[in-house]
Amino acid sequence: MINTSDILETIHMIQEECLDIRTITMGISLIDCADSDIDRSCAKIYDKICKKAEKLVMTGEDIEKHYGIPIINKRVSVTPIAMLAGVSGNDPVKYAHTLERAARTIGVNFIGGYSALVQKGFSAGDIELINSIPRALAETQHLCSSVNIGSTKAGINMDAVKLMGQKIKEAAELTKDDNCIGPGKLVVFCNAPEDNPFMAGAFHGVSEPDCVINVGVSGPGVVRAAVSKHPEYSIDEVAELIKKTAFKVTRMGQLVGVEASKRLGVPFGIVDLSLAPTPAVGDSVAHILEEIGLEQCGAPGTTACLAMLNDAVKKGGVMASSSVGGLSGAFIPVSEDSGMIDAARSGALTIEKLEAMTAVCSVGLDMIVIPGDTSAETISGIIADEAAIGMVNSKTTAVRVIPAVGRDMGEELEFGGLLGSGPVMKVNTKSPTAFINRGGRIPAPLHSLKN
Repeated sequence: MINTSDILETIHMIQEECLDIRTITMGISLIDCADSDIDRSCAKIYDKICKKAEKLVMTGEDIEKHYGIPIINKRVSVTPIAMLAGVSGNDPVKYAHTLERAARTIGVNFIGGYSALVQKGFSAGDIELINSIPRALAETQHLCSSVNIGSTKAGINMDAVKLMGQKIKEAAELTKDDNCIGPGKLVVFCNAPEDNPFMAGAFHGVSEPDCVINVGVSGPGVVRAAVSKHPEYSIDEVAELIKKTAFKVTRMGQLVGVEASKRLGVPFGIVDLSLAPTPAVGDSVAHILEEIGLEQCGAPGTTACLAMLNDAVKKGGVMASSSVGGLSGAFIPVSEDSGMIDAARSGALTIEKLEAMTAVCSVGLDMIVIPGDTSAETISGIIADEAAIGMVNSKTTAVRVIPAVGRDMGEELEFGGLLGSGPVMKVNTKSPTAFINRGGRIPAPLHSLKN
């Protein structure tokens, strides 16, 4: 049982250290909305989302007022739309417009699930949906998209890797008059989790219930403040401090998730304790690493500090909730973290260093602005490298890079809100084209044979 007294000691964290519930995300299965007629399918989708989630935003706001806990986003994730497109055929962008209309009707911040799972190959609807992603993102505001191109069990689908490099470029071109925001709403995964409440990568997995509530908690400011009070601690003492802090934060998320579940009459799924930063001062994962002892994020020792932080966060969270899932750990999105932005501007943080950090963090290369003339093959090479880290290490990795069309080194893109701003980062220009054009599949590693 959870009592409200469990979160009393976190009130000052909310007021002074940027602690919040980053999102309440309702996952909705659309399997029963599949139809050979795409217009009938879209009508079923709209009706089901509006019925299931009609009180989601209001409930989130009521809980926010009742407990005094900021709930920043209310979101919906749905079954990967490629599955429905495989049944109906026709132009998948019709689904994108339907999801956008539903999101506007129920008032959520984002709706995710314009997605395809192609780690082992393409089935009906997959290629059609992937090819439609740039246009779908350009023609909507609230829609998010993701594609899973690899897994530890299946290996890496290199044909999909090549295709996604092209689609990221196209999405940037189609939204070049809007700060190239299209790729900012598109994630390429390896080992994508099915219960992820965080956009842009959220979708409702096929093994999930018909409808479920997942909660994402964020607290980098809280962890940074706790570490800053104890400069005399050894590293193992710092790890223990972070673990205890993560426990307190997760208890708050568990409370909100259970309460939302009860009020909405929907099963409670998981708490995702992810230190998801914002551009706000003091709400930075990079600043936690600097409090631990780095001159600036990106310095030698950064990967070791991040590994310790990620592990401690997960250990604390697991003890605090009946079900921890999603991406729990520490995020390192460059444009969304004030400390990461500063480190990228100064040159202390490079894409190569970020890639090393992704071996031990929660996700991967996230919200990184790259030169607009970066080739599709180079983007595919970045995706392949990141997917290999995830595949070999049996962890989730992802790529969300944004080609800044018409801009080069020294310039920035300004996205606003939680997405922040990003300096254009240098990319290695040596070509992987011949490798990418081979196609095929990188086989799964030996340790995938666990049956």
